[in-house]
Amino acid sequence: MPMILLKTEKEIGLIRESSRIVAEAFEMIGEYVVPGITTAELDAIVSTFIRARGGVPAFKGFMGYPANICVSIDDEVVHGLPGKRRLEARQIVSIDIGVKKGGYCGDGAMTFPVGPIPPAAKRLLAVTEASLYRGIEAARAGNRLSDLSQAIQQYVEAEGYSVVRDLVGHGIGRSMHEEPQVPNFGIPRPNPRFKRGMVLAIEPMVNMGSFEVYTKPDHWTIATRDASLSAHFEHTVLITDNGPCIMTTL
Repeated sequence: MPMILLKTEKEIGLIRESSRIVAEAFEMIGEYVVPGITTAELDAIVSTFIRARGGVPAFKGFMGYPANICVSIDDEVVHGLPGKRRLEARQIVSIDIGVKKGGYCGDGAMTFPVGPIPPAAKRLLAVTEASLYRGIEAARAGNRLSDLSQAIQQYVEAEGYSVVRDLVGHGIGRSMHEEPQVPNFGIPRPNPRFKRGMVLAIEPMVNMGSFEVYTKPDHWTIATRDASLSAHFEHTVLITDNGPCIMTTL
């Protein structure tokens, strides 16, 4: 079984600092998610905000990623590259933000409506966000990873949607991606138990249609194969003796 790093109190404090900047960035960026703004402008706004608070965008250069944040529109699931595209009314846009400060990372994602959106899209966002909290609730010391995975999958599929299989959450700390992998669907072994001091990035990615995805020609953006809408919500979560603690919140 891959080694899962349990964090010390000092490390938890550093992750908490980075995660707080992630939460503050989401609190700030929502007002800029409006028709007409480019995804590159969103990227620049978030980067400036993070650096002003003493952090650095954790995605920049990670595994070669060229931007500061990920901006994924409508049928794009994750890893959307910021550029010249302008947001349009009635779209949904998933923004993924990572921060590194003091050598440790925090990670979060939210899907925003661009102005008023159709009821079907609004429901997708609500179910995806609710599924994140179902997963977090299951992330308790003594439970197994599969308890989290099944809590998310069962809720999402009962609501008529599908959970992406090709992408998963992950442990987080000094590196953006650490063990364990955190699937949002039923998993094979190994299936470790949650322990105090584990820190996880829990991130359901939910499609309105099929769970199948593909990578666009830019080699980064992952989209639904059937062009259905996709939503993405994520928190960095600490496992404690008293239950899960969401770190990417104010």
